[in-house]
Amino acid sequence: MSDGPGYGFDTLQVHAGARPDPTTGARQTPIYQSTAFVFRDADHAAALFNLQEVGFIYSRLTNPTVAVLQERIATLEGGVGAVCCSSGHAAQIMALFPLMGPGRNVVASSRLYGGTITQFSQTIKRFGWSAKFVDFDDLDAVKAAIDDDTRAVFCESIANPGGYITDIPAVAAVADAAGVPLIADNTSATPYLCRPIELGATLVVHSTTKYLTGNGTVTGGAVVDSGRFDWRASDKFPSLSAPEPAYHGMTFAETFGPLAFTFHSIAVGLRDLGMTMNPQGAHYTLMGIETLSLRMQRHVENAVKVASWLENDPRVDFVTYAGLPSSPYHDRIASVCPKGAGGLFTFALKGGYEACVRFVDAVELFSHVANLGDARSLVIHSASTTHRQLTPEQQKAAGAAPNVVRVSIGIEDADDLIADLDQALAKATA
Repeated sequence: MSDGPGYGFDTLQVHAGARPDPTTGARQTPIYQSTAFVFRDADHAAALFNLQEVGFIYSRLTNPTVAVLQERIATLEGGVGAVCCSSGHAAQIMALFPLMGPGRNVVASSRLYGGTITQFSQTIKRFGWSAKFVDFDDLDAVKAAIDDDTRAVFCESIANPGGYITDIPAVAAVADAAGVPLIADNTSATPYLCRPIELGATLVVHSTTKYLTGNGTVTGGAVVDSGRFDWRASDKFPSLSAPEPAYHGMTFAETFGPLAFTFHSIAVGLRDLGMTMNPQGAHYTLMGIETLSLRMQRHVENAVKVASWLENDPRVDFVTYAGLPSSPYHDRIASVCPKGAGGLFTFALKGGYEACVRFVDAVELFSHVANLGDARSLVIHSASTTHRQLTPEQQKAAGAAPNVVRVSIGIEDADDLIADLDQALAKATA
């Protein structure tokens, strides 16, 4: 099918990127479980390796099953191309890799997943990169943090764990004025709830492990390229705007235009970093995306009902869900996430850290796991797990204080979820 603008989201999530198999007529995308692909002849092989022709060489770089997933995610996000990789963390490195260099920095929101804060504050130092963490509600602070060595601005559309909604248009305007790309992690929102590219983001990253797959079976990541950033407007991005020695001096921005970032991420990023998504994982994610809109609608409906109940429970100190009228981020739903505030949020127990530990041990229907975005409802105490490596100040800034529990609301019967929370709260606060 043609992935034209006339098709709606529900149609594209089923059909985008996929055609019946030309050999067998198989309607579902096959799992091309092959390491390598046969060349037609020597000239064909040379053209592929010279990036003069698009095709399949070796599954570290390109694979037909993964290619369908890449086209589908890019279409749903409104991008020109996408690159899939082995995990959400891999996607973050893949997004930064063509932009950064020794001595360069990324300005990042202080409200991020704990693993991302650790990756940015510790691990990327090994590349000679650094990160500055800023409260993105303070646009003046974001502006002040950007300097001559800044190469990207990074945020989450709906922040994990608190469910805070970032004012993407405002942050994008700051990044544009500074001549650097905005990278938006859209994992918690998915393109059904939020379209960061339409709001001004240059790149979108995903942990496809979460809502896109939706069934807790495989890990994966994706980087979506808007195709709108002019990499040649300055000398800040030589990987894309200067001659590439590995390809006989070819310039990616000149040769591939709007697809420069996408082609660089495959031809250099996947080639050398090797953060490859396997074709079976891509297949599971494709099947998950087919029901994305249906699941996200139910996630949002359940989250509103559960969060409202928790907010009125005397054992709960506060709830952070942006879908509640009491949330300071509620007004951003209409402009950033018009179909709802997602299914992820936190709430604080009046009994503090110990009550939180007793609570996660007492749930029965909720699963105590280090994941989110599953069809099942999930819970975790971030301060003792996903955000454990952070300082108390960092935990509080990220929305993962010791008295806070994170929930990922699934698609079960909302009344059953409330009953489970009720009995667990009773045990935690007894």
